[in-house]
Amino acid sequence: MLSGFMNFLRACFRPRSDRYVHSSSDAGGRQDGLLWYKDIGQHFNGEFSMAVVQANNLLEDQSQLESGCLSSHECGPYGTFVGVYDGHGGPETSRYINDHLFQHLKRFTSEQQTMSVDVIRKAYQATEEGFLSLVTRQWPMNPQIAAVGSCCLVGVICGGTLYVANLGDSRAVLGRAVKATGEVLAIQLSAEHNACIESVRQELQSLHPDDSQIVVLKHNVWRVKGLIQISKSIGDVYLKKAEFNREPLYPKFRLREPFKKPILSADPSITVHQLQPHDQFVIFASDGLWEHLSNQEAVDIVQNHSRS
Repeated sequence: MLSGFMNFLRACFRPRSDRYVHSSSDAGGRQDGLLWYKDIGQHFNGEFSMAVVQANNLLEDQSQLESGCLSSHECGPYGTFVGVYDGHGGPETSRYINDHLFQHLKRFTSEQQTMSVDVIRKAYQATEEGFLSLVTRQWPMNPQIAAVGSCCLVGVICGGTLYVANLGDSRAVLGRAVKATGEVLAIQLSAEHNACIESVRQELQSLHPDDSQIVVLKHNVWRVKGLIQISKSIGDVYLKKAEFNREPLYPKFRLREPFKKPILSADPSITVHQLQPHDQFVIFASDGLWEHLSNQEAVDIVQNHSRS
């Protein structure tokens, strides 16, 4: 479970480059049992905090906040990058995203000399292709890496615009103040890709009209091919490339029938939001948070508690 809180009403700081990354070996924050957290810090557009609760013996999740230049050239643009990478099946994919996605984003921003939806989409695509290459190289020694994947939620704040890109079931929620009443309302900024959502099941069925088992209700949970809840991710190559869905991959991951086109996608849903003075903060978190709190409950916690 991971979340980042940011206050957009702070004045912008001078251009600089700060990096806050959480990994299993990171000592930059504070550890309290299974909780790792980073207290309030400054970024290019305001304040942030980060927290991770480890759910498994091996931490499969990663997160980062990059602040300053969003391009390979120091001339800018400047802003803030937030990433939440909820891994499954192992830590390899989320670690790979942590190491490569932001670097790809900077490269494409340099080429286009601006931040855009296209830049973010290309950065996701390059990260997916890079991880596929890694799986291809490691497959002979470690075939199970084909079943490792990660959700990928990204926020980019640049020039008064917030871009939110998502694969999987992590979520970004905005807290917006209502001047007349003083309340802070929760507004979801990201689209999710989980088979428990009817529209996601319908999309999968329309993309795979000849496959009656594309989504299966298993132990009261909808799963893609009876295996995985999410329909979009980085990695999970065993459901994207048929040549990896075979021995020596564990039988529980192998499909009976060969498939001709990818079952899962790595094409993110991207939303663009022009920040307003009454936009107070954004929460970026994996489903570990949203399984326990509604959007409004999470916003109320941030709004009603001290930033310390």
